[in-house]
Amino acid sequence: MELSRFEPEVLALADGLRQRGWHLATAESCTGGLIAAACTAVAGSSDWFERGFVTYSNAAKSEMLGVEAGLIAAHGAVSEEVARAMALGALERAQVELGVAVTGIAGPGGGTPGKPVGTVWLAVARRVAGPSVQATAVRLNLQGDRSAVREQTTLLALQRLRAALA
Repeated sequence: MELSRFEPEVLALADGLRQRGWHLATAESCTGGLIAAACTAVAGSSDWFERGFVTYSNAAKSEMLGVEAGLIAAHGAVSEEVARAMALGALERAQVELGVAVTGIAGPGGGTPGKPVGTVWLAVARRVAGPSVQATAVRLNLQGDRSAVREQTTLLALQRLRAALA
């Protein structure tokens, strides 16, 4: 995957973050760090990109982001609840103003009737006032092979981050 494909979105996101003096952290499962890679592929990203967490396993989600194991057991790793907890965990652990999390089933295996391949939960968390935070999540139903699902997820995450700054 050519990361320059994401450059227009990243540059617009960077401008929005710089204008606010904000920093970003990513928490990624199914994309394996592609969102962070897209962000850091542009010069000057150290001005606004703090860190990325690649939490592919459930244990990593718990250990690195503080996602409760019981939450994963109750809802599954690919769920709104876990995506929101991942985004909030990234926000808290990195002490940033904006965080994004993705967890999903990129395929080709792993899908179920209720969560087919291409199911991704994308969550964005942001600081709203003082210590207050807000987290929203959306379920994506993506098409294509593993690479296509990961690429679409990365692009949509960047777009949702931009929207969170509006």
